[in-house]
Amino acid sequence: MTNAPYTLKSFEKRRRRPLKALRHFRELIRNKEDTTQVFYILEALNGNSFQQSFVKFANSEAGQKHLAEKQYLPALLDNHDWLRTLPDGSLGRAYLDFMTREGLTAQGLVDEYDTSGIDRDYGNSDMKIYGDRSRDTHDMLHVLTGYGRDALGEASVLGYTHSQHGGLGVIFIAYGAAREVKKTAPKGAPVMKSVHEARRIGKAAKDIVYEDLMALLPMQLDEVRVHLGIELPTHYHEVHRMMHETGMDPYSVIGADTVAA
Repeated sequence: MTNAPYTLKSFEKRRRRPLKALRHFRELIRNKEDTTQVFYILEALNGNSFQQSFVKFANSEAGQKHLAEKQYLPALLDNHDWLRTLPDGSLGRAYLDFMTREGLTAQGLVDEYDTSGIDRDYGNSDMKIYGDRSRDTHDMLHVLTGYGRDALGEASVLGYTHSQHGGLGVIFIAYGAAREVKKTAPKGAPVMKSVHEARRIGKAAKDIVYEDLMALLPMQLDEVRVHLGIELPTHYHEVHRMMHETGMDPYSVIGADTVAA
C-alpha cells in the first residue's frame, strides 16, 4: 500500500455541466463512431465519480500492483503476432478476431481520447494509469459480454460499466442511446430492458480493471467469463432477433430521422 493512501479529499470537486453534455450527445447521435463526444459527455457529467473509483482502485492490493507495474495495455493488446499464438477459443484470440473484424486498435482509442484534449487525471500519474486501464479494456468488455458495437450494444456495455464505476455521464449516454434505438425498434422490443440487464450483469461481475490481463488472455473465453462472473445477456439478442425479422439492421437504427430531429 502507499504511505499516504488516496482519499477523495486529494482532489478538488468538479462541477457538472448538463447543457454541454446534451450538446455533445446530439453530436454523438449524429455519428456514433465519433468517440470523442463520449469523452466530452463524461467530462461534463461525471463530477467526481471517476476520482471515487480511482481511490478505491489505488487503495486495493490489485490496484497497488498495477500502479507499480505501470503496464501500458495498448502495446500488449495491439501485439497481434503474439495474440495469434494463443489457443483457439481463448480470450486473446476472440479479442483479436473482434478487433480485426471491426477495424479497431487499442492505440486508436487512445488517439481519439488524446484528440479530445480532456485532462481528467489532474496531472496525477497514478490516476492516469487507472484511467488508461479503464479506457483500454472497453473493447475487451464487448468480447466478454457479447454486446456488439451497434448503438444498443454500446449502450449496454456502458450500463454494465456504470454498475462497477458509476458516473452520471455514463448512465446518461446508456439510456439516452437506448431511447434513440427504441424510437425505431419493433414494437415490444426489450430495448430499455437490455440496459437494465447489462447493469445487473455488471453489478454481479468482477471489474476487469483489477485483473491481470496477461493471465486472462490465454484462458478459454468461457473460463474467463466464469472467473469474472459474467452472465451472457438475453434481452439484447432478442432486440436483434426482432429487428432482423422486420428487415432492420441493428447497426443502422440511429439514422437520418434521428439526425434531423
